[in-house]
Order: sequence, then C-alpha cells, then structure tokens
Amino acid sequence: MNYYVIYDGNCNLCVNLVQQLEILDKGNLFEYLPMQDQEALNNFGITQQDCEMGMILIDANAPRNRWQGSDAAEEIARLLPVANLIVDAYRAVPGLKWLGDRAYEQIRDNRYTLFGKRTTTYHSAFPVGGCQSGSCSINN
Repeated sequence: MNYYVIYDGNCNLCVNLVQQLEILDKGNLFEYLPMQDQEALNNFGITQQDCEMGMILIDANAPRNRWQGSDAAEEIARLLPVANLIVDAYRAVPGLKWLGDRAYEQIRDNRYTLFGKRTTTYHSAFPVGGCQSGSCSINN
C-alpha cells in the first residue's frame, strides 16, 4: 500500500517533517508532492483552495480515500511502526483530538510567521509517480 503526501514545499516546518519521513520511510510507503505544483495537483482534482486547509494524504490504491489537515498528520503517524499506538492513545483521550485539531489549525494558519518561509520550493527525492513539474504517471 502506498500513500501520497501533499505538503507545503515552501514551509520550513512542513519540509523538515517531510525530510524526516523520507529518512524513516525511504520512499517505501510515502511519496510526496508539494502544494506549489498545481499542474501535478490537477491530476488529483486538488485546488489551491483545497491546499489552504492543510496537508493532504491520499491512498494511492484508492485515491478517493483522503485525509486532510490534522487527520492527515494522524493517519501518517498511524501508518508508521510504533507510532500507531500513540495515535490510538491520543484518539482515545476525550477532548484531545479536538485540541489537536485546533492546534493544527493555528500552526497551519501561522506557519510562515512561526517557522519561516523557504525561498525555493522543496521537491522530495521520492516524488509522487515520478512527478516533476506536473509530469506524472499516476493511477487515478
């Protein structure tokens, strides 16, 4: 099973998290696409307005299965070895999911102020379907 992670390639926090996932996963489970590559996003029917709501995770085998924002972050963590136990515990504590969602929204909306903005868009070493500047071979 593979997943596509749509991330903000200009956000320092987002890029650092993607780079850590790349190190952990080595492209085995996740492939990455920056939100700035609108031509490639069009293959998924994703608009810039969609991207404003936060990162997106797409099930490559069933592209209609999507998670966004804090739900995407939770699902990514759930898919990682051992982290799934943490996510299950997090989801089990009443009110913690709500708090996490609000924290995600605040970070999402203030990410450039809090963590800075890159001068160039980061492109992963593990791009979605070999996407490079809109040229993709994806199964949608």
